[in-house]
Amino acid sequence: MSTDYKRLTRDGLWDNNVVFAQGLALCPTLAVTSTATNGLGMGLATTAVLVVSNLLVSSVRNIVSPAVRIPVYIVLIATLVTLVDMALNAWVHELYKVLGLFIALIVVNCAILGRAESYASKNSLIPSMVDGLMMGLGFTLALVILGGVREVLGSGTLFASASLLLGKAFSFMELTII
Repeated sequence: MSTDYKRLTRDGLWDNNVVFAQGLALCPTLAVTSTATNGLGMGLATTAVLVVSNLLVSSVRNIVSPAVRIPVYIVLIATLVTLVDMALNAWVHELYKVLGLFIALIVVNCAILGRAESYASKNSLIPSMVDGLMMGLGFTLALVILGGVREVLGSGTLFASASLLLGKAFSFMELTII
């Protein structure tokens, strides 16, 4: 069976975007996206969890009993979120302080469990990883757009704290809009 990677890309970024098309994941979308940088950080963290969880779910799909698959998926996702939480705390602590509790709430993001159940549990490794990547990038795009709009309207800046996430080399992205 041939995988249509163009379709996976279009679905993840636009046609089946978890925020814009499905109206899912609105809690982190509305709570975290006070700035474009916060949206980018949360989106990238969620993307990492989506890609690796789809990889793991696709890997164990023929091993795990259908009766216990959902709890197994939740444990896998919770483990990955814990690792991402620890990594953010260690490497981008200032952003971690801003995002706070919302990183842990990635576990209950219905988009992640939904992709694990609806796609990764039925498809092979590479297509599942591509699906996770595209869905994650679509989610990141939505968070950055909404965060950017809120930041511009609220404080007249865009990516004002980009150096928190990306390092001092990316301070050129920090804009003030008059």
